[in-house]
Amino acid sequence: MKKKVKVIKKLEEKVVLKKSVFESYMIKSDKSININVEIKKVGISTIYNLEVPKIDTATTVLLEDVRNELISATTVGMREIVDPNAVDTIRKKFVKEAEELLERKIPTLAKETKEILVNKLMQDMLGLGEIEFLVNDSNLEEIVIPSSKEPIMVFHKKYGWLPTNFAIGREDEIINYSNIIARRVGRQITVLSPLLDAHLVSGDRVNAVLYPISTKGNTITIRRFARDPYTIIDLIENKTCDLNVATLLWLAVEYEMNVIISGGTASGKTVLLNACMPFISTNHRIISVEDTRELMLPEFLYWTPLVTRSANPEGKGAISMLDLLVNSLRMRPDRIVLGEMRRKEEAMVLFEAMHTGHSVYATMHANSAAETISRLINPPLSVPPNLLNAVNLNVVMFRDRRKGIRRVFQVAEFNANGDRAEANLLYRWIPENDSIIKHSENSKFFEDISKNTGMTQEELEKNLEEKKYIITWLIKNNIRSLKDFGRVISHYYSNKDNLLKEIRQNNVKMFKEEN
Repeated sequence: MKKKVKVIKKLEEKVVLKKSVFESYMIKSDKSININVEIKKVGISTIYNLEVPKIDTATTVLLEDVRNELISATTVGMREIVDPNAVDTIRKKFVKEAEELLERKIPTLAKETKEILVNKLMQDMLGLGEIEFLVNDSNLEEIVIPSSKEPIMVFHKKYGWLPTNFAIGREDEIINYSNIIARRVGRQITVLSPLLDAHLVSGDRVNAVLYPISTKGNTITIRRFARDPYTIIDLIENKTCDLNVATLLWLAVEYEMNVIISGGTASGKTVLLNACMPFISTNHRIISVEDTRELMLPEFLYWTPLVTRSANPEGKGAISMLDLLVNSLRMRPDRIVLGEMRRKEEAMVLFEAMHTGHSVYATMHANSAAETISRLINPPLSVPPNLLNAVNLNVVMFRDRRKGIRRVFQVAEFNANGDRAEANLLYRWIPENDSIIKHSENSKFFEDISKNTGMTQEELEKNLEEKKYIITWLIKNNIRSLKDFGRVISHYYSNKDNLLKEIRQNNVKMFKEEN
């Protein structure tokens, strides 16, 4: 028996010692410092290993000294701290003065070492310490600090949840990071208000929960958004949607139809909504209403983002989604975008906006078109079924967790009659061959567009073919970035004939930004 135990222990030791690297890549930190990342097997676990520059005790003391001098020598007003546009200015100011201080203290300091030390100072003073390295990794979707007792966890696009090779040492550090994030968006997190929904300057969404509500310890979850957002070209190429669905959505957005995007958690609702926004004409005013900033619309659009605000510890100053929705109707919007429909009051205001001629886009949780109707007409939303005729398209998103893919599951229209409403499927996803097929002819979508525009069925079909031609050309020439895609759509609305002429001549340079 003892011999067997010894053999098992030796085998376990061999397994633990055995390491294999699945993938290795570099990420860029501030000052263009390259940090190496390894996804590797350690024993029976796969870990995310970040090779952070090591700083010894003496250098740490030096940096602390420089930090104290910077704080005393540099004046930053409260207005600059809470102004997201001033963050870059503050950073540049601190970087310049930090470099001067280091040169004064150590004249022989090498340029590369100086950049690493300045980067470390900026992370600790204006950022979230070593977490900033993770925020800069475009392969990550989520970054979680579970507590000071556990390693930081990340959700990798390719490998799923992975433990990292470092952790936050003390609970008060996690509280400090939570406070930094809260202050920058004009909120606060305390023992009395231990929950925080906010966003980083980079636009990444943050949720924080303090102990004892989080019983293991203080926790922070960062949902990282892509710095280069997906366009509809990307979604076609990765098979999230197909050409027919993309052109149908373009037609719906161009002619100000109302669209609801539904689906489960992390199914890609917001990604698809974001990808549809560049189809809006640049001279239309867009008002978005969200609990926390998730939408990231391109700069060339006329966009006013609004977010809710929680009450202060005295219970005052709360701004609800309903408040913002009602207020948005007074701002002369051409398009209203609702982050997520959750309550009856919000749904009623949104449907009222549809019936008063506003073009509305919203997301909600539902796993099929039939379930979307059920959720809308039953509590807590309780929208009268006859109002559902105002919804021109419902797109349902689906996430296959086993395969790690997201797909347009269904595209439907709503038919409401009295106290009944049903979904007519236009397109549906076939999992057997991973394709989206046409399910049935539409009964009212084209009729609604024809009624609003006076276009005949032949003209609408020609319009769709032109859109398919444009998108196919964009895919062929790899014109997919937000700026390049936006440039094409802008030309489409300003001079469609000229755009088609340039495309026929294959004038790629006119639309593709030079690198």
